Amino acid sequence: MERVFQAGEINGMNLKNRFVRSATWEGMATEEGACTDKLVHLLVSLAEGGVGLIISGHTYVSKEGQAGPWQLGLYDDDLIPGLRKLTDAIHEKGGRVVAQLAHAGFFAPQVFTRRIPLAPSFVEGFGKSPRKEMTVDDLGSLVRAFSDAAGRAKEAGFDGVQIHSAHGYLLSQFLSPAFNHRNDAYGGAIENRARIHLEVIMAIREIVGSDYPVLIKMNSEDFVGNGLTLEDAVKAGVLFQQGGIDAIELSGGMLISAPKMGPSRAGIKTEDKEAYFRKAAVAFKKKVSLPLILVGGNRSFELAERLLKQGTADYISMSRPFIREPNLINRWKDGDRKNAACLSDNKCFSPAMAGEGIYCVIEKSSLKGKN
Repeated sequence: MERVFQAGEINGMNLKNRFVRSATWEGMATEEGACTDKLVHLLVSLAEGGVGLIISGHTYVSKEGQAGPWQLGLYDDDLIPGLRKLTDAIHEKGGRVVAQLAHAGFFAPQVFTRRIPLAPSFVEGFGKSPRKEMTVDDLGSLVRAFSDAAGRAKEAGFDGVQIHSAHGYLLSQFLSPAFNHRNDAYGGAIENRARIHLEVIMAIREIVGSDYPVLIKMNSEDFVGNGLTLEDAVKAGVLFQQGGIDAIELSGGMLISAPKMGPSRAGIKTEDKEAYFRKAAVAFKKKVSLPLILVGGNRSFELAERLLKQGTADYISMSRPFIREPNLINRWKDGDRKNAACLSDNKCFSPAMAGEGIYCVIEKSSLKGKN
């Protein structure tokens, strides 16, 4: 059996293969962040399509941490019943699903939060509106927000949680010298910049226990001036392992990075442009023994298999390909090994911004043409 179709396990969470759906903002929740039937249908289609582990779109852990419209929330107990409907439906199809926990921090739009965005420190050059440098009390509230959200996720039936510390969200901002100019215990050396993460991990463990999967998504590099370097990212990965994280999903870049260096790069047409964080994964594997999930431009079956055989990664994560082909993994398993049909044009985000929810505009156009 090919390595990608071998079963996996992350802290007791059994997975039928090595393919992961990376978190994607679907734009399908209500204005209050509640789960909808449309979102349930989308994620269930991934379970039916053979994805081994589904990671939800980034859920905001507190109201001031909302990143955008129609974003899924985990900030209130009233949201649990709708999320339970989601997890039950996925489990009925034999799937596994993890809730991604996030806070937008510096980039939380006031139009949604009605509050001044929180940030590790006050910096200029990344935004025009005011920012509030977080106090120690603010940090305590943030830790509680993440741990409370993790507790809600467990109660709602999620198989685990993933802490979002990539792409310029708040915890990513703490790791980044470009955003973190603090001169207290949370700034300076990477050990200090990672401190809030360790506090979040510890607080989550106190709520969910030691046998509940807790993952983290983090940047390998920020690709912005004075941003997180690979050397410091690896050091942070070691600290997270020591702090009790069960797996790392490795990504890179920020929403403010140059398009060619961002998380969702365009024009992935040849194998050399795929898996654009693979060299970083090799560096991580030398120092970190946790299961490593590699995201970033994965498009071909052959490369995914080779990355696992070489030990570069333990799981292969994709996002945009599943928007066009939720059945991609079953297609590959059935013997059709053509590359994912995704064009990597990022046009799928436009309908989500218009309130329609995320979908592949190319696929939808082709289906219309067949009617």
